[in-house]
Amino acid sequence: MGRKKRKVLEGLEVIRIAAEGKAIAKHDEKVIFIAGAIPGDIVDVELHRVKKTHAEGRILRYQKKSKDRIDAECQHFGVCGGCKWQHLPYDKQIAYKEQQVLDQFQRIGHIEVEEKLPILGAEEIYFYRNKLEFTFSDKRWLTQEEIENNEEIGERRALGFHIPKLFDKIVNVEECHLQGGLSNDIRNAVRDYCFKNDYTFFNIREQHGLMRNLIVRTTLDGELMVIVSFFENDKDKIQSILEFLQKEFPQITSLMYVVNEKRNDTILDQDIILFSGRDYLLEKMEDLQFKVGPKSFYQTNSKQAYNLYKIVRDWADLKGDELVYDLYTGTGTIALFVAKQAKKVIGIEYVEEAIADAKKNAEFNKISNTLFFAGDMKDVLNEDFVNEHGQADVMIIDPPRAGMHQSVIDTIVKAAPQRIVYVSCNPATQARDIALLDAHYKTLKIQPVDMFPHTHHVENVALLEKK
Repeated sequence: MGRKKRKVLEGLEVIRIAAEGKAIAKHDEKVIFIAGAIPGDIVDVELHRVKKTHAEGRILRYQKKSKDRIDAECQHFGVCGGCKWQHLPYDKQIAYKEQQVLDQFQRIGHIEVEEKLPILGAEEIYFYRNKLEFTFSDKRWLTQEEIENNEEIGERRALGFHIPKLFDKIVNVEECHLQGGLSNDIRNAVRDYCFKNDYTFFNIREQHGLMRNLIVRTTLDGELMVIVSFFENDKDKIQSILEFLQKEFPQITSLMYVVNEKRNDTILDQDIILFSGRDYLLEKMEDLQFKVGPKSFYQTNSKQAYNLYKIVRDWADLKGDELVYDLYTGTGTIALFVAKQAKKVIGIEYVEEAIADAKKNAEFNKISNTLFFAGDMKDVLNEDFVNEHGQADVMIIDPPRAGMHQSVIDTIVKAAPQRIVYVSCNPATQARDIALLDAHYKTLKIQPVDMFPHTHHVENVALLEKK
């Protein structure tokens, strides 16, 4: 029995961008979410996931393209899962992101904000990431042209990024516009070496193949960390390709490898072995230096991270005698960044390895007025903890996308800091959390920051003051 024919709507005009970067059109009062479209496009759409009040659809054809649409810089645009807004001028991108933040605060939080500052755009909209992870696969994504030509398909191995919603298909990346330096040269050289020497690429379904992942990290000063992840422990081939990288790219500061025989790609629970160089990079921020190891979390846009942290420090308005709590501190970058202006900073984070990095970086920078604790926030931050370590004058909060647990919000209310600086990568959950604090705190101002050009993601900083 054939697939049920899906409904097609013709001549839909895209009217705006909504949360999560989805484009919106309307038909008979029903909202139609359309991937890949921008306001001003007039499109024919095939519907799927049809509900009473809304539906999702894919573009079959363009009747008219928006006057705002531009050519994407990257040759892989539309196939690779990243940089989905390259067809939008950057000024339009940040305007939509700013509006998204305002909408979340008005529609979800119903929050009165005294000052709404314009979004802080990025100066560099390409080659801004300091970390990329590429995937090896023996199942290269085939273009429609390749399939329709009915010719014998040649090389099926690929090194690049996953196709959206297809975990086992990889687009073979020739040039990525996300990471500068030698990143593209290193990736392509590794792939070519593997082709030349008949290295097998990973098959995620059947769990076999030597080459699994390639991670490239960089710093603003040009330091390079390369981590090669293998699935099979073929010592001779591992030695050979690492020696090749060492010889071909002497600029590599840290060359490491891991043999990951698990079913998932994460290497946080694996032994990562140093092949040459040192086992960390040094990222500088003002007079601070942060050691970034193979498992360290560091904001992936270093320049915008600095701008974000300056906003946090300014809004914390520290005079030198305050106790600061930095919740969800990660590797302690914000805690250490503000420590010189505070009496003491206490950082709390779930990931034990991140707290270990925070302590090392405090020692490395000779900062002695910080304390770091590992554990689930809702379990660590309680009334006993506050009684033991003191009532915070200022709280800095930077939770994951899910936002804060209710018990954490309750403890914050009881702890009653004078000021809260709330940093979020998800304005929707941020607005929800601030609404729960609204009876006790007024929202003085918000400042969106664009950390990820060409994506719908946006950071937002909010300053709250005790009523």
